[in-house]
Amino acid sequence: MASHTLPDTIRVRPEERFDERVVAEYLRGKLPGADNPLTVRQFGGGAANLTYLLDYGSHEYVLRRPPLGPVAPSAHDMARESKVLLRLWKSFPLAPRAFLFSDDESIVGAPFFVMERRRGTVVRESIPAAYNGFADAPERMSRALVETLADLHAVDYQAIGLGDLGRPAGFIRRQIEGWQRRWQAAKLEDLPAMDAVYDWLLSNEPPEGAPTLIHNDYKLDNVMLDAGDPGRIVAVFDWDMCTLGDPLSDLGALLAWWCLPDDPPHVRSMAMMPVDERFMRRDDLVAHYARHSGRDLSAIHFYHALSLFRVTVIIAQIYVRYVRGQTQDERFAAFGPRIPAAAQAALDVAEGN
Repeated sequence: MASHTLPDTIRVRPEERFDERVVAEYLRGKLPGADNPLTVRQFGGGAANLTYLLDYGSHEYVLRRPPLGPVAPSAHDMARESKVLLRLWKSFPLAPRAFLFSDDESIVGAPFFVMERRRGTVVRESIPAAYNGFADAPERMSRALVETLADLHAVDYQAIGLGDLGRPAGFIRRQIEGWQRRWQAAKLEDLPAMDAVYDWLLSNEPPEGAPTLIHNDYKLDNVMLDAGDPGRIVAVFDWDMCTLGDPLSDLGALLAWWCLPDDPPHVRSMAMMPVDERFMRRDDLVAHYARHSGRDLSAIHFYHALSLFRVTVIIAQIYVRYVRGQTQDERFAAFGPRIPAAAQAALDVAEGN
């Protein structure tokens, strides 16, 4: 096993293993270096799709597949993600390049694709020690996130063959109704806050703007930073929900996952990023995006509330898989209390609090 694979990977979790010999045989001759012996390790971060390092010694690749157990029909779409990454890297170099996709579930137990390996730092619960020399590291990350998002929204999706990726007309209404359906399927108890947010979203939907390519799950731990420069992004990951739609929904997603020390306790309880006062304020993120994109952001609170509504559903979907025994990952045991916390955060934003 190559020692350089250790820092950002773990041994494959027992319940998330696949037959490495089957994978090695399938990939042999399809990728440079794939005739060499194969070692498989797992990227331990993330809470949904499963991601593995394929180490052939001379070459490394990344294999992506959906989580174990039943999943929402339109989520964890490996065919969609691979389609995007086969094309997007040409115009948006921060998107890793995909090499192949397979829907043969006999290989790893689900559809999967293989993409290039990127190297850098993913920031999760704390600021990495490597950035201790940068007093303004969180601000640099903040600016890089916003500027990268504006760059993505400027991509000519027709020119790279992604004009058929989605149906932009009616995108926001489908988001509201779609996440409401997923909530009904995933919830373990009724939450009045979710009913109230759903009604508010239906009553406050803004007019449609010009569509762009959108990531649809844009947040700090879905980007990889240069290990020596917290202000330089080297990759953007998790494209399985990428589509065509309202670009402000991406900014809303970033705001929804953003967390600061003076946020209410129920917001801080679901933090998936370092809670550090040096990160930009949400208003500053919005203003920075406005400068780089030239878009009207007067209705941004709607997109923020919609994204928090969606976050609540995503947490519920992960937690219900754990409760039903469809995953044994003990990290997800703590997700239960986060569901009402996220719902209350969505209601707070909708009500202007």
